[in-house]
Amino acid sequence: MGRLKGTQTLKNLMQAYVGESQARNRYTFWASKAKKEGFVQIQNIFLETAANEKEHGEVFYKYIAESELTGGEALTVPVDAEFPVAMSASTYDNLMNAAAGEREEWSELYPTFAAVAKKEGFDDIAESFIRISVAELAHETRYKKLADNLKTGRVFKREGDDIKWKCGNCGYIFEGPEAPETCPACKHPRSYFELFVEAY
Repeated sequence: MGRLKGTQTLKNLMQAYVGESQARNRYTFWASKAKKEGFVQIQNIFLETAANEKEHGEVFYKYIAESELTGGEALTVPVDAEFPVAMSASTYDNLMNAAAGEREEWSELYPTFAAVAKKEGFDDIAESFIRISVAELAHETRYKKLADNLKTGRVFKREGDDIKWKCGNCGYIFEGPEAPETCPACKHPRSYFELFVEAY
């Protein structure tokens, strides 16, 4: 890979790194809010996604460091960009804000950054932007589904036969159309239950 110094791709990588870093922190803040509201599953998903964003940020950071740093010196990259600040009173609003941020990344920002990187001869960087966009689309989709579950009262209640709920604390499996108020096994509150899905 060639040197990034003086390219738009360098600025785009730094903007992407800063954006991923800020998203990671927002999701951590919002995870705490979700837990306080009694939505442990949503808390865990915010934390999982925050960890994903850390990994995305590290990809972008490494491209900069591997291209530009040679002897332990620090590099300053100026970035002219806007970043969202949202501290809503509700987990629903936080989910919708998260979905909007993910959408902007996968549908606008990263495809544009990929095209610039390709034009400047950084095919591997362009490919990383495209691949990370796939993850951001999945994040948006998941956040929208969780927001819809909140809006429609489906976080702890579902219709149909053979509905199972799993306690996130002890692993107890409960069968029924809605999660119990407390876990019969460990006595943790309903907030620890989530729909049981076998992913194996």
